Amino acid sequence: MIPEELMRQVRRLEIATSRAVNEAFAGEYQSAFRGRGMEFEEVREYQPGDDVRTIDWNVTARAGRPFVKRFREERELNVVLAVDVSASGSFGAVERLKRETATELAAVLGFAATRKNDKVCLSAFTDQVELFLPPRKGRRHVLRVIRELVNFEPHHRGTSIAAALDHLAHVLNKRSVVFLISDFIDEGYETPLRLLNRRHDVVALRIVDPREESLPPVGLIDMIDAESGRIFTLDAGSSRVRRRYASAALERATKFQQTMRRFGVDHATITSGRPYTHELIRLFRQRERRR
Repeated sequence: MIPEELMRQVRRLEIATSRAVNEAFAGEYQSAFRGRGMEFEEVREYQPGDDVRTIDWNVTARAGRPFVKRFREERELNVVLAVDVSASGSFGAVERLKRETATELAAVLGFAATRKNDKVCLSAFTDQVELFLPPRKGRRHVLRVIRELVNFEPHHRGTSIAAALDHLAHVLNKRSVVFLISDFIDEGYETPLRLLNRRHDVVALRIVDPREESLPPVGLIDMIDAESGRIFTLDAGSSRVRRRYASAALERATKFQQTMRRFGVDHATITSGRPYTHELIRLFRQRERRR
């Protein structure tokens, strides 16, 4: 039996994210993520304005007048939601936890995919893949994906993006769109990322909390590394400490962007607790322009 409170949470997410899909970027998603190719549909008589490269010369010769081939897009996609559920996602100093933002992003993308009859797959990972739901179609499957993310209790605390990417490289037979949703507080994933993006279409969505980028001037702060358990104290009253903290955050952001650009991976940074639809639309429109 599914607890009633869990169902209420899932339902609230469905309502909130469905509104975002309907109002903001359902069309943007379809334009940015096209099908695997073009499939022949029919031959019809040439009309002014048709591309002469589509003329079917065999039919044209038999009929004595020009005919063109018509194609339709083979739309169906595999959409993989690779979501980081490690302990660092439990950080949230402003409005919500990073993991809650990740779950909402996955819901938005899942509903956008299912509206276009695409299949949706879930890979929830820490320092290993802890949950994998194979690709399926339909609203009920997306609701299950959301339910799992809302209720999932990971067995491990660490992060290995490389392990998640290696796993996907082995289990994905069909070319897929892989949304990699993480805070990217990890290292050593560059080679698996490059290899997976050769065979599939990887999109990286980095989630940050505002307090990971800057500290308020409030004096001594005890901080805990969620993944290692290490406790340390920062003097946020010191302007020098605040500058070093902000500089380290900028360095992480720059490294993320440089890595994604080097391997041709589309990417965006989402700030937890703030509106994100404009960032997704910007990302989708960039993809559409390139195509």
